[in-house]
Amino acid sequence: MLDFLISPVMAGGAAGQAAGPGMMDFAFPAILLALFYFMLIRPQSKRAKAHRELVAALTLGDEIVTDGGMMGKISAIGENSITVEFSENMLVKMRRESIASVMPKGTLKKL
Repeated sequence: MLDFLISPVMAGGAAGQAAGPGMMDFAFPAILLALFYFMLIRPQSKRAKAHRELVAALTLGDEIVTDGGMMGKISAIGENSITVEFSENMLVKMRRESIASVMPKGTLKKL
């Protein structure tokens, strides 16, 4: 069952000789690494890239949702921060990376 960890001794060869490592001894860890890459690392890097593009494309007047679930409209944009208007006369300055998504225009008026 766990032959991929310890190479079994093959009978039939010269006495005391162990068989060399088989192809499966190297293939199993390689397959695990490939699965790990395609199921965990690659999707996470795609999500991170999409979020970086979303943050870079923010403009004045965009209606956004923050990581905390608050919805507001962007009223000022700085290099590392933005000012969001959540209601009349309530302006909050926050980091650009805390934006979860951008909503279609007019969404806040419907709510």
